[in-house]
Amino acid sequence: MTFVDSLKFAARSLGAQRLRTALSAAGIAVGIAAVILLTSIGAGIQQFVIAEFTQFGTHLISVTPGKTQAHGGQVGSIGTVRPLTVDDAQALARLTQVAATNPVVSGNAEIKANKRSRRVMLYGSGSDLPKVINMRVAVGRYLPVDNPDAPRAFAVLGAKVRKELFGAMNPLGERIDVGGQRYRVIGVMEAKGQVLGFDLDDTVYVPVAKALELFNRASLMQIDVSYKPQAPVDDVVQAMKGLLKARHGLEDFTITPQAQMLSTLNTVLEVLTFAVGALGSISLLVGGVGIVTLMHIAVTERTSEIGLLTALGATRARIRTLFLMEATALSTFGGVLGLMVGGGVAWLLKTFVPALPVVTPWDYVFGALAVSTLIGLVAGVYPAMQAARLDPVEALHAE
Repeated sequence: MTFVDSLKFAARSLGAQRLRTALSAAGIAVGIAAVILLTSIGAGIQQFVIAEFTQFGTHLISVTPGKTQAHGGQVGSIGTVRPLTVDDAQALARLTQVAATNPVVSGNAEIKANKRSRRVMLYGSGSDLPKVINMRVAVGRYLPVDNPDAPRAFAVLGAKVRKELFGAMNPLGERIDVGGQRYRVIGVMEAKGQVLGFDLDDTVYVPVAKALELFNRASLMQIDVSYKPQAPVDDVVQAMKGLLKARHGLEDFTITPQAQMLSTLNTVLEVLTFAVGALGSISLLVGGVGIVTLMHIAVTERTSEIGLLTALGATRARIRTLFLMEATALSTFGGVLGLMVGGGVAWLLKTFVPALPVVTPWDYVFGALAVSTLIGLVAGVYPAMQAARLDPVEALHAE
């Protein structure tokens, strides 16, 4: 019996019990489809989150007050000897590997203009914010270089704030009230949308010294540093650490490169994708149990057929191969069906629900298909061995 003859034999055997075959293949198909859908959504979320973090640039380092200890959380500005200051940001900007720095203070504040008022996120920053993160001014200009001890009361509006307060009016030169102080609008940022739930368009930008005064703070929340692309990040971190230690007298700050944050985040998201894929694979195990049941019943029902094959010269190895081929063909058919269904549903979600990030990871897809074939092979081992052990004489007298 050739390999082709064996395939034809397996196909006829499966076709003889179509309903039973279809139900067993459906168990595998559901498992494959579940793996594809869950991993597609997980991988889509992973790419979405990484894209959200990297849209502001890829050569960023953040400096925050307080030293993160091995057995505790970040102490923050309360536990530091010296707080982070605007002078620290200016000193960091003078390092040769650094392109620009941006001191940061933010908080919630009420603004009033044009007989309207609303609460927004007030973002105190330096003049180099557009250089540090990928944000551009749509109208007017950004905050100019100013005396940090006596900054002018300028403000730049987010796109949503401009629309809410001024509508179609040109806001440049208009006055707004922020925390009881009057500011002159000199620019409007380009629309950026929401990033991980934070609406960047519902923001007002003011000089960092003004924000420190408004929020009654002595220290910055953080300093964002953009370093030159050709500079090794480890060298930049060491240079920043040495400078700040010299200024503060001790290491009372935490330096976190964006690459480190992305690496940690990517690891977490990959584990999440693997976990949801593993949950979907539970259905594959259920399908494998169905194949074992089907093949066990097939051996019982086809005892005389096995005896006839043995009498015609089929060896025990050939009998085992025939039943293994049936189980493998059944699981492979279910796997291909599940691949088509899962891939089709993932495509439909991506097409008609664009807000849901769906990206099909083909390594998981083909891995799941290979696993489905392996499950069929493993599930068919015991029934195949059972069939091969049948005595040919007793098998022929079974009916």
